Amino acid sequence: MAEVTPFTPIASTIGGAIIGLAAVLLMLFNGRIAGISGILARLFPPYAGSDMAGAAAFIAGLILAPICYSIASGAPVAQTVSSNMVLMAVAGLLVGFGTVYGGGCTSGHGVCGLARLSRRSLVATVVFMVAGFATVFIVRHLIAD
Repeated sequence: MAEVTPFTPIASTIGGAIIGLAAVLLMLFNGRIAGISGILARLFPPYAGSDMAGAAAFIAGLILAPICYSIASGAPVAQTVSSNMVLMAVAGLLVGFGTVYGGGCTSGHGVCGLARLSRRSLVATVVFMVAGFATVFIVRHLIAD
């Protein structure tokens, strides 16, 4: 049986508020959407350009935030990732393909696009969510044990 994910409404609400605030601040000060795939793409050709330092700082913040949390709280950040390397490689390729085909990622569409009332982002977010629900159902009920 799959491990049960704990229900954390307070921590989740605080985390969501921080993500929203960060997205608003990035738009306010840089005029940029906080879409991780777009920010990461700015580090590589042909998109590399004038804001490489800002993009690198944003990505570094994503990596350093859990480390800082662990240091400040004294508790490790728990993250469960499959040890099946073939599965992880296929999943990564599918996510990359979906990000390019969908014109953005969950952060760009789901956080920033929905906040801007973008119909395109609404459709993309619905597709992301349905795919996520289906994946969890398949893994937990059809493949597991």
